[in-house]
Amino acid sequence: MFSSSRRSETILYALIIVLGGLVLLPTLRWLANEWWSNDYYSHGVLVPIISVFFAWRLLPRVERKPSNLGLFLLVAALGVYLAALFQRAYFIAALGMIALFAGLIWYLWGGKALKRMAFPLAFLVFMVPLPFVEASSLPLSLLTGKISATAMQLLGMDITVQGAAVTLPSANLVVGAQCSGLRSIVALITLVAVFAYVVEGPWYSKVLLMLSAIPIAILGNIFRVSTLLWVADHWGVQAGFTYYHDYSGIFFFLFAFLCLILLAWLLKCRHIRTDIL
Repeated sequence: MFSSSRRSETILYALIIVLGGLVLLPTLRWLANEWWSNDYYSHGVLVPIISVFFAWRLLPRVERKPSNLGLFLLVAALGVYLAALFQRAYFIAALGMIALFAGLIWYLWGGKALKRMAFPLAFLVFMVPLPFVEASSLPLSLLTGKISATAMQLLGMDITVQGAAVTLPSANLVVGAQCSGLRSIVALITLVAVFAYVVEGPWYSKVLLMLSAIPIAILGNIFRVSTLLWVADHWGVQAGFTYYHDYSGIFFFLFAFLCLILLAWLLKCRHIRTDIL
Protein backbone atom coordinates (compact mmCIF):
# COMPACT_ATOMS: atom_id res chain seq x y z
CA MET A 1 0.00 0.00 0.00
CA PHE A 2 1.14 3.55 -0.74
CA SER A 3 1.78 5.79 2.24
CA SER A 4 -0.19 9.01 2.54
CA SER A 5 2.81 11.15 1.53
CA ARG A 6 3.58 8.92 -1.45
CA ARG A 7 -0.04 9.05 -2.58
CA SER A 8 -0.08 12.85 -2.32
CA GLU A 9 3.16 13.07 -4.29
CA THR A 10 1.73 10.85 -7.03
CA ILE A 11 -1.42 12.97 -7.27
CA LEU A 12 0.66 16.16 -7.39
CA TYR A 13 2.81 14.82 -10.25
CA ALA A 14 -0.28 13.65 -12.12
CA LEU A 15 -1.86 17.11 -11.82
CA ILE A 16 1.35 18.76 -13.00
CA ILE A 17 1.49 16.47 -16.04
CA VAL A 18 -2.17 17.07 -16.97
CA LEU A 19 -2.11 20.85 -16.45
CA GLY A 20 1.32 21.16 -18.01
CA GLY A 21 0.19 19.18 -21.03
CA LEU A 22 -2.76 21.52 -21.57
CA VAL A 23 -0.62 24.65 -21.24
CA LEU A 24 2.20 23.32 -23.42
CA LEU A 25 -0.01 21.70 -26.08
CA PRO A 26 0.20 24.56 -28.66
CA THR A 27 4.00 24.60 -28.48
CA LEU A 28 4.28 20.81 -28.58
CA ARG A 29 2.00 20.79 -31.63
CA TRP A 30 4.22 23.41 -33.32
CA LEU A 31 7.35 21.40 -32.54
CA ALA A 32 5.83 18.22 -33.96
CA ASN A 33 4.86 20.03 -37.15
CA GLU A 34 8.36 21.50 -37.49
CA TRP A 35 10.00 18.11 -37.02
CA TRP A 36 7.77 16.72 -39.75
CA SER A 37 8.11 19.56 -42.26
CA ASN A 38 11.42 21.33 -41.52
CA ASP A 39 14.29 19.43 -43.15
CA TYR A 40 16.83 21.11 -40.88
CA TYR A 41 15.17 19.68 -37.76
CA SER A 42 13.90 16.28 -38.85
CA HIS A 43 16.16 14.85 -36.11
CA GLY A 44 14.25 16.87 -33.49
CA VAL A 45 11.88 14.04 -32.63
CA LEU A 46 14.85 12.04 -31.30
CA VAL A 47 16.07 14.79 -28.97
CA PRO A 48 13.40 14.47 -26.22
CA ILE A 49 13.74 10.67 -26.38
CA ILE A 50 17.50 10.91 -25.77
CA SER A 51 16.96 13.54 -23.08
CA VAL A 52 14.41 11.37 -21.26
CA PHE A 53 16.78 8.40 -21.45
CA PHE A 54 19.62 10.32 -19.76
CA ALA A 55 17.20 11.75 -17.17
CA TRP A 56 15.94 8.24 -16.43
CA ARG A 57 19.50 6.99 -15.95
CA LEU A 58 20.37 9.90 -13.66
CA LEU A 59 17.14 9.86 -11.64
CA PRO A 60 18.18 7.18 -9.10
CA ARG A 61 21.20 9.33 -8.15
CA VAL A 62 19.24 12.54 -7.71
CA GLU A 63 19.07 13.91 -4.17
CA ARG A 64 15.61 15.41 -3.73
CA LYS A 65 15.39 18.44 -1.44
CA PRO A 66 12.63 20.84 -2.55
CA SER A 67 13.60 24.49 -2.80
CA ASN A 68 11.29 27.49 -2.91
CA LEU A 69 13.95 29.32 -4.93
CA GLY A 70 12.76 27.33 -7.91
CA LEU A 71 9.49 29.27 -7.79
CA PHE A 72 11.28 32.41 -9.05
CA LEU A 73 12.52 30.61 -12.16
CA LEU A 74 9.20 28.83 -12.56
CA VAL A 75 7.17 32.05 -12.48
CA ALA A 76 9.60 33.94 -14.73
CA ALA A 77 9.70 31.10 -17.26
CA LEU A 78 5.91 30.83 -17.24
CA GLY A 79 5.64 34.56 -17.93
CA VAL A 80 8.06 34.34 -20.86
CA TYR A 81 6.29 31.27 -22.19
CA LEU A 82 2.80 32.79 -22.08
CA ALA A 83 3.98 36.10 -23.58
CA ALA A 84 5.74 34.27 -26.44
CA LEU A 85 2.71 32.06 -26.98
CA PHE A 86 0.44 35.10 -27.17
CA GLN A 87 2.76 36.63 -29.81
CA ARG A 88 3.02 33.27 -31.61
CA ALA A 89 6.80 33.36 -31.20
CA TYR A 90 6.83 29.61 -30.86
CA PHE A 91 10.58 29.10 -30.80
CA ILE A 92 10.82 31.45 -27.80
CA ALA A 93 7.89 29.63 -26.23
CA ALA A 94 9.74 26.33 -26.73
CA LEU A 95 12.82 27.71 -25.00
CA GLY A 96 10.59 29.05 -22.23
CA MET A 97 9.12 25.56 -21.90
CA ILE A 98 12.59 24.15 -21.21
CA ALA A 99 13.12 26.84 -18.56
CA LEU A 100 9.78 25.81 -17.08
CA PHE A 101 11.03 22.24 -16.73
CA ALA A 102 14.19 23.53 -15.02
CA GLY A 103 12.19 25.66 -12.58
CA LEU A 104 9.89 22.76 -11.79
CA ILE A 105 12.82 20.43 -11.02
CA TRP A 106 14.46 23.11 -8.88
CA TYR A 107 11.23 23.70 -6.93
CA LEU A 108 10.25 20.04 -6.45
CA TRP A 109 13.68 18.42 -6.08
CA GLY A 110 16.16 21.20 -5.26
CA GLY A 111 19.32 22.78 -6.63
CA LYS A 112 21.43 19.62 -6.57
CA ALA A 113 18.83 17.80 -8.63
CA LEU A 114 18.75 20.67 -11.13
CA LYS A 115 22.52 20.52 -11.45
CA ARG A 116 22.35 16.77 -11.93
CA MET A 117 19.72 17.15 -14.64
CA ALA A 118 21.51 20.02 -16.37
CA PHE A 119 22.49 18.11 -19.50
CA PRO A 120 19.13 16.41 -20.20
CA LEU A 121 17.48 19.83 -19.86
CA ALA A 122 20.06 21.74 -21.92
CA PHE A 123 20.03 19.06 -24.61
CA LEU A 124 16.36 19.83 -25.29
CA VAL A 125 17.51 23.08 -26.95
CA PHE A 126 18.55 20.99 -29.96
CA MET A 127 14.92 20.10 -30.65
CA VAL A 128 13.90 23.76 -31.07
CA PRO A 129 14.03 25.08 -34.67
CA LEU A 130 15.81 28.44 -34.52
CA PRO A 131 14.80 31.03 -37.14
CA PHE A 132 18.34 32.03 -38.13
CA VAL A 133 19.34 28.49 -39.13
CA GLU A 134 17.50 28.33 -42.43
CA ALA A 135 18.40 31.96 -43.22
CA SER A 136 22.12 31.12 -42.99
CA SER A 137 21.93 28.28 -45.55
CA LEU A 138 22.52 30.39 -48.68
CA PRO A 139 25.54 32.38 -47.37
CA LEU A 140 27.04 29.15 -46.07
CA SER A 141 26.46 27.39 -49.40
CA LEU A 142 28.25 30.20 -51.28
CA LEU A 143 31.21 30.03 -48.90
CA THR A 144 31.32 26.23 -49.18
CA GLY A 145 31.17 26.36 -52.97
CA LYS A 146 33.99 28.91 -53.19
CA ILE A 147 36.31 27.04 -50.79
CA SER A 148 35.57 23.67 -52.44
CA ALA A 149 36.22 25.06 -55.93
CA THR A 150 39.46 26.69 -54.76
CA ALA A 151 40.60 23.37 -53.28
CA MET A 152 39.89 21.62 -56.57
CA GLN A 153 41.76 24.34 -58.48
CA LEU A 154 44.80 23.70 -56.29
CA LEU A 155 44.56 20.03 -57.26
CA GLY A 156 44.62 20.96 -60.94
CA MET A 157 40.91 20.91 -61.82
CA ASP A 158 39.73 23.39 -64.45
CA ILE A 159 36.98 25.12 -62.51
CA THR A 160 35.87 28.71 -61.92
CA VAL A 161 33.42 30.27 -59.49
CA GLN A 162 31.56 33.56 -59.77
CA GLY A 163 29.06 34.05 -56.98
CA ALA A 164 26.72 31.07 -57.08
CA ALA A 165 27.83 30.01 -60.58
CA VAL A 166 30.33 27.15 -60.87
CA THR A 167 31.81 26.39 -64.29
CA LEU A 168 33.29 23.01 -65.19
CA PRO A 169 34.63 22.09 -68.64
CA SER A 170 31.54 19.95 -69.22
CA ALA A 171 28.82 21.91 -67.44
CA ASN A 172 27.65 25.10 -65.76
CA LEU A 173 26.33 24.66 -62.24
CA VAL A 174 24.63 26.79 -59.62
CA VAL A 175 25.46 26.46 -55.92
CA GLY A 176 22.13 26.35 -54.09
CA ALA A 177 21.12 26.38 -50.44
CA GLN A 178 21.12 22.57 -50.46
CA CYS A 179 24.91 22.69 -50.89
CA SER A 180 25.32 24.40 -47.52
CA GLY A 181 25.15 21.04 -45.76
CA LEU A 182 23.27 22.82 -43.00
CA ARG A 183 20.95 19.89 -42.35
CA SER A 184 23.92 17.61 -41.76
CA ILE A 185 25.68 20.29 -39.73
CA VAL A 186 22.73 20.76 -37.34
CA ALA A 187 22.38 16.99 -36.92
CA LEU A 188 26.13 16.59 -36.35
CA ILE A 189 26.24 19.29 -33.68
CA THR A 190 23.45 17.44 -31.86
CA LEU A 191 25.40 14.18 -32.06
CA VAL A 192 28.59 15.86 -30.85
CA ALA A 193 26.72 17.14 -27.78
CA VAL A 194 25.75 13.56 -26.90
CA PHE A 195 29.27 12.32 -27.63
CA ALA A 196 30.88 14.98 -25.41
CA TYR A 197 28.52 14.08 -22.57
CA VAL A 198 29.02 10.31 -22.63
CA VAL A 199 32.83 10.29 -22.84
CA GLU A 200 35.02 10.59 -19.79
CA GLY A 201 37.50 13.43 -19.64
CA PRO A 202 38.26 16.87 -18.19
CA TRP A 203 35.47 19.44 -18.47
CA TYR A 204 37.62 21.74 -20.63
CA SER A 205 38.23 18.90 -23.08
CA LYS A 206 34.49 18.38 -23.40
CA VAL A 207 33.97 22.10 -24.00
CA LEU A 208 36.59 21.99 -26.77
CA LEU A 209 34.84 18.97 -28.27
CA MET A 210 31.57 20.89 -28.33
CA LEU A 211 33.19 23.98 -29.85
CA SER A 212 34.84 21.81 -32.50
CA ALA A 213 31.48 20.64 -33.83
CA ILE A 214 30.91 23.62 -36.13
CA PRO A 215 34.37 23.73 -37.79
CA ILE A 216 34.39 19.93 -38.15
CA ALA A 217 30.92 20.04 -39.71
CA ILE A 218 31.91 22.82 -42.12
CA LEU A 219 35.12 21.03 -43.09
CA GLY A 220 33.17 17.81 -43.58
CA ASN A 221 30.73 19.53 -45.92
CA ILE A 222 33.58 21.16 -47.86
CA PHE A 223 35.08 17.69 -48.29
CA ARG A 224 31.70 16.42 -49.50
CA VAL A 225 31.20 19.23 -52.04
CA SER A 226 34.81 19.00 -53.23
CA THR A 227 34.48 15.29 -53.96
CA LEU A 228 31.12 15.96 -55.62
CA LEU A 229 32.80 18.43 -58.01
CA TRP A 230 35.55 15.89 -58.69
CA VAL A 231 33.00 13.19 -59.54
CA ALA A 232 31.06 15.60 -61.76
CA ASP A 233 34.22 16.59 -63.60
CA HIS A 234 35.45 13.02 -64.15
CA TRP A 235 32.21 11.06 -64.66
CA GLY A 236 29.70 13.70 -65.66
CA VAL A 237 27.18 15.97 -64.04
CA GLN A 238 24.52 13.28 -63.80
CA ALA A 239 26.85 10.96 -61.90
CA GLY A 240 27.87 13.78 -59.55
CA PHE A 241 24.60 15.56 -58.93
CA THR A 242 22.12 12.73 -59.36
CA TYR A 243 23.81 9.72 -57.79
CA TYR A 244 26.76 10.89 -55.73
CA HIS A 245 24.90 13.93 -54.38
CA ASP A 246 22.10 11.76 -53.02
CA TYR A 247 24.37 9.25 -51.29
CA SER A 248 27.41 11.32 -50.37
CA GLY A 249 26.05 12.17 -46.93
CA ILE A 250 27.80 9.07 -45.64
CA PHE A 251 31.15 10.59 -46.65
CA PHE A 252 30.31 13.73 -44.70
CA PHE A 253 29.53 11.82 -41.51
CA LEU A 254 32.48 9.46 -41.95
CA PHE A 255 34.88 12.39 -42.36
CA ALA A 256 33.35 14.28 -39.42
CA PHE A 257 33.28 11.18 -37.20
CA LEU A 258 36.95 10.41 -37.87
CA CYS A 259 37.90 14.02 -37.06
CA LEU A 260 35.86 13.86 -33.87
CA ILE A 261 37.41 10.57 -32.73
CA LEU A 262 40.91 11.90 -33.42
CA LEU A 263 40.24 15.11 -31.52
CA ALA A 264 38.69 13.22 -28.59
CA TRP A 265 41.79 11.00 -28.42
CA LEU A 266 44.09 14.05 -28.44
CA LEU A 267 42.00 15.66 -25.69
CA LYS A 268 42.21 12.45 -23.59
CA CYS A 269 38.50 11.69 -23.85
CA ARG A 270 39.08 8.04 -24.68
CA HIS A 271 36.57 6.12 -22.58
CA ILE A 272 32.79 5.96 -22.32
CA ARG A 273 31.13 6.79 -19.01
CA THR A 274 29.65 3.80 -17.21
CA ASP A 275 27.34 5.73 -14.86
CA ILE A 276 24.79 6.72 -17.49
CA LEU A 277 24.92 3.92 -20.05
